[in-house]
Order: sequence, then C-alpha cells, then structure tokens
Amino acid sequence: MGVGTFSQIYIQLVFAVKGRTSLISPRWEEELFKYITGIVQNKGQKMLVINGMPNHIHFFIGMKPSCCLSDLVKEVKKSSNIFIKEKKFTKNKFEWQEGYGAFSYSHSALDNVISYINHQKEHHRKKSFKEEYVDFLNKFKIEYKNEYLFEWIDDE
Repeated sequence: MGVGTFSQIYIQLVFAVKGRTSLISPRWEEELFKYITGIVQNKGQKMLVINGMPNHIHFFIGMKPSCCLSDLVKEVKKSSNIFIKEKKFTKNKFEWQEGYGAFSYSHSALDNVISYINHQKEHHRKKSFKEEYVDFLNKFKIEYKNEYLFEWIDDE
C-alpha cells in the first residue's frame, strides 16, 4: 500500500460446512478458530472476532485495500480443511461448502458486530442458520435467487 493511503474496511464473512452438516465440535472449534485467525493474520489482515456453530462460522476482519477477499476466503477454506483432516478432528469427511457471504460495516458498527459474533450460540437458539443468512441478504439489500443459495436452503 502506498504512502498516504488510509483505509477502513470491515468485512464479516460467513460460510458453512458442506451440506450444512454439524461437524465442527465444541471440543476443537477453538483450535480451528485460532488456526483461521493465524491464516488471516499471515495474509496481513486483522482478525477482530471469530465464532460459529457446528455447521457454519462467522469472522470479522479489518481488511486492507490490497487484499483480494475471494483469495483470502479460498486460502482460509483450503488450509483449514487440510488442518481439520491432519488433526483427525472428525471421522466424517470434512469440507467447506462453496460460496460465502461477505458483509461490510462502518466503524460505528464494530462493537455490535463483534458482540453479535461472540454470541452466536445464543442467537441460534432462536434462529436457524438459513434464517440468519437470509436476514443478512435482506438487510444488506443483496438480490439473490433461492437456487443459488447454499445447498441447505431446503433442508430446514
């Protein structure tokens, strides 16, 4: 980034385990989250918070303009997939689903987003991942077609 370039870009990323299967165990989720944080930091981005459910994760980053978001997500998915297999965290075949959600926020929203992600387990007592995700798309006025949403759209 050139001298005199200043930026403030905050992105929440959301993606699911393939088939929306609940494979992320509370026993090893923290290790996975630390690993993903390491990937994000090694790519020069700032991890603000990471959390999730057995079937999906959320993380919120401070992103530099030089970062290519799709490359970052691809690296996080690929490396964490290998990490989960090497650690033998699950007997099931673990894979991330294709696609992801990326939602941008202003600086004034930081505390609310961090709190939201920190309290994932509580939110999902009241709302399914499908409901949460469609709410994000609607709130951000993102046009979508049901057939292009994750495979899980009809699962619930």
